[in-house]
Amino acid sequence: MKGDGRCLKLFLALSILFLQNVKGGEVGHSHSHSLRDAKVTVRCIERERQALLAFKRGLVDHFNNLSSWGSEAQKQDCCRWEGVYCSNQTGHVIQLHLGYSFPGKMISPKLIELQHLQYLQLASIDFNESQIPDFIGSLTNLRNLSLSSCNLVGQIPSSFGNLTQLQHLDLGHNWLQAESLNWLPALSSLTHLDLAFIDFNGSQIPDFIGSLTNLRYLSLSSCNLVGQIPNFIGSLTNLRNLSLGSCNLVGQIPSSFGNLTQLQYLDLSNNYQLQPENLNWLPALSSLTYLDLSAIDFNGSQIPDFIGSLTNLTYLSLCSCNLVGQIPSSFGNLTQLQHLDLSYNQFRAENLNWLPALSSLMYLDLSQNNLSTVFDWPKAVLNKLPKLVELTLWNCSLPPPPPPPTLYKTNSSTSLAYVYLFDNHLTSSIFLWLSNYSTSLVSLDLSYNNLAGFVPDFIGNMSSLVDLDLSGNQIVGANPNSFARLCNLRRLGLQRNHMSGQLSQLLPRCAQNSLGYLDLSENVLVGSLNNLTSFSSLEVLYLNANQLSGKIPESIGQMSQLGKINFSMNSLEGVVSETHFSKLSKLRLLDLSYNSLVLNFHSDWVPPFQLWGINLASCKVGPLFPKWLQTQNDYFELDISNAGISDIIPSWFLSNFRNADVTVEFENQRRLDLSSNQIEGPIPSTLSQVYYLDLSNNSISGSLSFLCASADKSLTYLDLSSNNFAGELPDCWSHLETLVMLDLSNNAFSGKIPMTIGSLFQIQTLKLRSNRFVGELPSSLKNCTSLEVIDLGDNKLSGPIPTWLGVSFKNLVILMLSTNHFNGSMPSQLCHLTHIKIMDFSMNNISGSIPKCLNNLTTLAQKGNPSLSSTHLYGGIMGNESIAPTNYDDDASFIWKGRMQRYKNTLGLVKRIDLSSNRLTGEIPSEITHLVGLISLNLSRNQLTGQITPEIGNLELLDSLDLSRNQIDGRIPTSLARIDRLSFLDLSYNNLSSEIPTGTQLQSFDPLDYAENPLLCGPPLKKMCANKNEPTDLSNEEDKDEFITLGFYISMGIGFAAGFWGVCGTLIFNRSWRYVYLKFLNNLNDWFYVRIALIKRQLKSAYA
Repeated sequence: MKGDGRCLKLFLALSILFLQNVKGGEVGHSHSHSLRDAKVTVRCIERERQALLAFKRGLVDHFNNLSSWGSEAQKQDCCRWEGVYCSNQTGHVIQLHLGYSFPGKMISPKLIELQHLQYLQLASIDFNESQIPDFIGSLTNLRNLSLSSCNLVGQIPSSFGNLTQLQHLDLGHNWLQAESLNWLPALSSLTHLDLAFIDFNGSQIPDFIGSLTNLRYLSLSSCNLVGQIPNFIGSLTNLRNLSLGSCNLVGQIPSSFGNLTQLQYLDLSNNYQLQPENLNWLPALSSLTYLDLSAIDFNGSQIPDFIGSLTNLTYLSLCSCNLVGQIPSSFGNLTQLQHLDLSYNQFRAENLNWLPALSSLMYLDLSQNNLSTVFDWPKAVLNKLPKLVELTLWNCSLPPPPPPPTLYKTNSSTSLAYVYLFDNHLTSSIFLWLSNYSTSLVSLDLSYNNLAGFVPDFIGNMSSLVDLDLSGNQIVGANPNSFARLCNLRRLGLQRNHMSGQLSQLLPRCAQNSLGYLDLSENVLVGSLNNLTSFSSLEVLYLNANQLSGKIPESIGQMSQLGKINFSMNSLEGVVSETHFSKLSKLRLLDLSYNSLVLNFHSDWVPPFQLWGINLASCKVGPLFPKWLQTQNDYFELDISNAGISDIIPSWFLSNFRNADVTVEFENQRRLDLSSNQIEGPIPSTLSQVYYLDLSNNSISGSLSFLCASADKSLTYLDLSSNNFAGELPDCWSHLETLVMLDLSNNAFSGKIPMTIGSLFQIQTLKLRSNRFVGELPSSLKNCTSLEVIDLGDNKLSGPIPTWLGVSFKNLVILMLSTNHFNGSMPSQLCHLTHIKIMDFSMNNISGSIPKCLNNLTTLAQKGNPSLSSTHLYGGIMGNESIAPTNYDDDASFIWKGRMQRYKNTLGLVKRIDLSSNRLTGEIPSEITHLVGLISLNLSRNQLTGQITPEIGNLELLDSLDLSRNQIDGRIPTSLARIDRLSFLDLSYNNLSSEIPTGTQLQSFDPLDYAENPLLCGPPLKKMCANKNEPTDLSNEEDKDEFITLGFYISMGIGFAAGFWGVCGTLIFNRSWRYVYLKFLNNLNDWFYVRIALIKRQLKSAYA
């Protein structure tokens, strides 16, 4: 038997050797490593070795991954080089497999020498935006070609059509163009085709792909395709993997997909216009393990129940699908599911009873759905999924769970590592449910919930925690043991709580040593910043918006890992010197703003860092521009506002800012704020390339010619208000196509507003107040349809108010044209401004009547305000530029209660109309009382007549009402007394009459507020009314129903006559009735006489 076994082994060995010889000794990739170890007698071909060396010279091998490649004697055999595989029989190179991320220059043309190459794998080598060389198409023995993620550009060579033996082609994730793929049908042997991220230039899926019937793998994701999914895709019945994600596809998914019964992987995600109305073909794909239909619009329908029949699924994503209703209980059949994402839908789950059946689940995301009634969610999620690794349930309206049972035994996951439950309604009871994961949790996010009180002690037992975020709660502090064993903690977020106490008492020593990110901003921490050096690993330290005081310790300069510091908005004081930064070479963000700090550096100091962001607002930096800024070449944000600088802008400053070598990430985010200093002189013509420029509240002079000299097109925010600029505005605004906010107010500009200002198509805020502009408003301004704020007050503008103001600016919120020379009447088109909150035309020469359509100003006709401030959001793609999303708050100055006031933080609350100091005539329209949201109404100093409308009391929110110096007559309406919020009232210098109505407010005003109304009487005036019993609620106000008319008096007369003769006539002509009536009168007279006599007698006896 032993002999027979030896013979059998010998026979098998000879058979294998024979098969290798039949195949020419060529090796497959799977055997290459084992054969490499065998003794090779055939050496590589010299010309192929030289070709490989030329190829290596086109790479940058920083990590010596190709150290085996060389010309040295011991490296002569290229068949032994890393990634090179040769035929054992011929010595020709048949495989080149470099699975490394090299920087490169180009694909060397010498590779054409490798004519026997069957396998070319160069994925992830960066060829620096070079093109695919045409010679690749002459390597006709290629079976496998992978050039994915190689940073290649240009067209795919048509010579690829020569690669008729090709089975695997991967060109995905490059910048290639696919204008013509007519060569593709020649590759009839293809089983794997990956063209992901290749630009098809908005064309449809080519029909000839349907001829590649051997395909098992097809990826056309993110290919800039359009149109419908063609039916022929369903004829590729050998497909195992199909990826058409992010292709802009539309229409129905073909029912022929049901023919793809061998399909295991299907990705149709991010085709929002696909119509998944009929997915009845889906159950036929019983082999599916991966299904991604995310970001396809299901148009408010429910999840098809038959998805629960795809029991082989391990991955299912239906996120952002606009699905509603319940999650089907049939999902409990998906017992092999490992990844489930149903986030960003509108499910309103009543229970999660189906969830515990998914015992293989490792990833679960139900975020942005409504789980508000699932009170036992921890029991289903935390207690029944033993393999769960990551749980994401943010913004699910999760209710606070009841505390777990006292004897809480779990079948919970021992591998749960990542829990994200932020933005819910959870209370501190959640900590009890999480206490069982003390050895597995790595990342825990409970931010923006309703956690209150102290951080519980057992958080300190979660020794594996690396990332903990409890921000946005009502936590007041931590116990000594709250973080006791968090020695692996790298990131801690506690911002926006009510944390008090001192920083050094918060964390144990081991956590201080490991922590890399600490955010305690917006709390109530007190004390000083001593003992910071124990946080030796800190890279990010945010302590802004607390109550910290004292000096910044010099020892902070020893914290060499610090990259970001934010101590703004505290009460820190003292001097900051070079010592504070001695070893901070990694520092990128420095924010010390809004403290009482003095920065004192030597003039020749060269900092060890290169900052990205510098925020020193309200610190003492001046009086000269700090020279150390000249050494900073990377910063994209600089705020040294209110820094005590009394200097001119040095030429190196803006030049340095312009030439800053910032990363692409911040390329269009450069922000410069030098406001509220004493900077003098002109602005240098070399204006920096910025998107935000604030030079307001200085003494800068000259003109704005620098705007014309700049080729900058990224400027979005420009504030030059409150300076000494003069002269005419340059007519060169057309190139500032991304400008959103322009404030030139409080200068000495003159002349006409240039026509090119109408080219600012993105502008939302335009402020030219308090200058010397003349002429009419340029008609081109009507092109600026995004305008929300227009403030042109306090100039010398003239002409009629244009009708297009009410037509072009549908989003206008603030319109201020006060203190100009506008004339003519108020156009009725102004009533189209449905979003208007502030309308100020005061101190002009406007005549005519007040439009009666004011009730169409719907925002003023609504009570309440959505926000305190008036905030503008802007960013994204603006024109041809990509601008960082950001915002700014508007401010406005106007006369309020007789005084000029500036509003910013509460501007969103202000709703006012001011038409004072004009020549308006006619009556106050009753429609104005529909504007129930008004806070202030000023119609003073006009020529208005008639009476105050009786419904004036409807304006219940009025804080200020000024109707003085008109010709208004009649009584003061009693409804005015109902406005209990009224704090300013002026009705003086009119023709009002009768008694001032009594009410909660009207008697408390100064008598001067009613002065010069000769017929007016009653408190608070000293003049008393002649008839004290005269009812104050009667007035000569015109009754709108016209009840008391001539017909009323005629009817009353007829009724009186009928009643009189009906009674008295009967008594005169009927004797018996007359006798009874007179007898009744006599008896009544006797009764009164007796009663009076008795009363007199009683009084006399009482006094006697």
